[in-house]
Amino acid sequence: MNDLIDPYETTGAHLARLLGRALNSFDLPDATVESLDSALAHVSSLHFSHHTTGLHRSLYRHAYLLRDGGALTLWELVHSTGRDGADQHELYTEESEAGLAASRLPEGFPGFADGIGAPGLDLDADLELLTSLMGPPPPPLPPVYVLDDSADHARRVLRRAENEDRPGDAAARRLRSAFAHHITQVFGRQYRVSGKDAGFTLYEHAFLLLDGTETSLWEVEHTATPDGRHMCEVYEDERAARESMELRTRVR
Repeated sequence: MNDLIDPYETTGAHLARLLGRALNSFDLPDATVESLDSALAHVSSLHFSHHTTGLHRSLYRHAYLLRDGGALTLWELVHSTGRDGADQHELYTEESEAGLAASRLPEGFPGFADGIGAPGLDLDADLELLTSLMGPPPPPLPPVYVLDDSADHARRVLRRAENEDRPGDAAARRLRSAFAHHITQVFGRQYRVSGKDAGFTLYEHAFLLLDGTETSLWEVEHTATPDGRHMCEVYEDERAARESMELRTRVR
């Protein structure tokens, strides 16, 4: 991964790093710096580069979504003109300013002048992307049921349950009509219980019944037992399963 573009970096950390390494950050307009204080998200891309032996030139485009719904772009010129060929960084608010600075570099920036104003530099597109990043996540996809002896799978889940309040005969009878099922791990974590590490995992076993209805069994697997033995508990609703895990993690 290019060390100038980190997809997991927060916008605040990104800006601090960007402004901190730029030789000319003090030349940026005060209004620009003040606007960047309200940046909510960012996207960075390599716009143009040229590399030959002893010559390194790159231009990066950084677009920001602001709190007021607007967008702002910074152009970062990177060139190997430092001592021993070390990279130097400069920031500009306009691509043309970056181009002028590039033309003044020793040995210039071969090919860059021809790329100024190239298609694909759509600020509206960047704004749309940044807005989508800040929006709510898409709804989860519905489960994909598998036709694989689901009634027997339900019997096996119920049979391995060790908790006293496990589903009873009514649930077992209802699940005899299961003809498809889907398994999802919805939780997994390690806790310190009674001075020992214990693992907790929660699974949803969703079943499709012959009458067209859906039902689920919630299975808790954990090692919060006196001897560290693996234990299985099964519940008919998620809340009861999570309450059981919470109760066991409180044991000290």
